[in-house]
Amino acid sequence: MAHVNENIKTYKGFRTITLFCLVVLYAPLVIVTIYSFNASQSITNWEGLSLRWYADVFTGPESAKFKTAAFNSFTIAIMAATASTMIATLAATAMVRGGQFRLRTVSFGLISLPLMVPEIVTAVATLIFFNAIGFTRGYLTILVAHIAFCIPFAYLPISARMQGIEDSFEQAAMDLYATRRQAFTRILMPLMAPGIISGFLLAFIVSLDDFIITNFVKGAGVETLPTAIFGSVKQGIKPNIMAISTMLLSVSIVMVTISYFVSKSDSTK
Repeated sequence: MAHVNENIKTYKGFRTITLFCLVVLYAPLVIVTIYSFNASQSITNWEGLSLRWYADVFTGPESAKFKTAAFNSFTIAIMAATASTMIATLAATAMVRGGQFRLRTVSFGLISLPLMVPEIVTAVATLIFFNAIGFTRGYLTILVAHIAFCIPFAYLPISARMQGIEDSFEQAAMDLYATRRQAFTRILMPLMAPGIISGFLLAFIVSLDDFIITNFVKGAGVETLPTAIFGSVKQGIKPNIMAISTMLLSVSIVMVTISYFVSKSDSTK
């Protein structure tokens, strides 16, 4: 029987459902972005375009709190993404290039487990673990928790990239008297670069935007941008919160765009 390619766009209601999903997903983001440029102190009344709330983030009464929170968020995100990417690279090498070994399926399941377990469960389990070993909560506990949580997010693009690279490249290098280590560092690693970069960027975004785990494991007086925003929102939504949210959204968009062009440039080679 001949295979018939069906165009899903021709299904009745496809366009309506697609439009509805896009509105539900992106309308709140668009509204927040628009009202972050509102000159009014009200979050509902429009009084014209203004950058006053972006200036307020850097010079207003809460600017010191937000600057400290931003410093914590970005430094933790950079270190967590770097560490998780390194661990994920080693894990992907063992899983993809290590051949068959006992508990291989179990190992893959353990790596992927944080993606399937509800984040609130991970947060509670991490908190209990830190309390059990007497680890004082603070900046370091957030960093450790983010490293552990970001590993599977970094692992997925790195593993996918490595699976797309034939081992014949490494074998050819070793036939030319390269050691296994030289074949890995000089042949495999450059070919894996797009996947490693994508894994790093994904882990960075996940760490930067995380709230639930951070809120559970942070110590008193330690804030990241998501927790600082949450604390301010509890006192009422202010226009400067919309400005911060818009800037965070812009950072995420930039990271996703970089990841897209890295993958695209590699696929055209």
